[in-house]
Amino acid sequence: MEIVFIAAAIILGCGALATGIGFALLGGKLLESSARQPEMAPSLQTKTFIMAGLLDAVPMIGVGIAMYLIFVVAG
Repeated sequence: MEIVFIAAAIILGCGALATGIGFALLGGKLLESSARQPEMAPSLQTKTFIMAGLLDAVPMIGVGIAMYLIFVVAG
């Protein structure tokens, strides 16, 4: 029973860690690309915001799975 809570915590922790790393890489590449070609900055920023939205989906799926584990499997 307690193993389900540990599994849910690991899922949430890994999702948060992966999202943090992803945002760091995404932001770094945006700054690097904008510095190389300043005229492309608005286009790159739009694409970065789209990718940030997709990147945010990863922890939300993890939250859904963790809630399922906590309330359905452990309940």
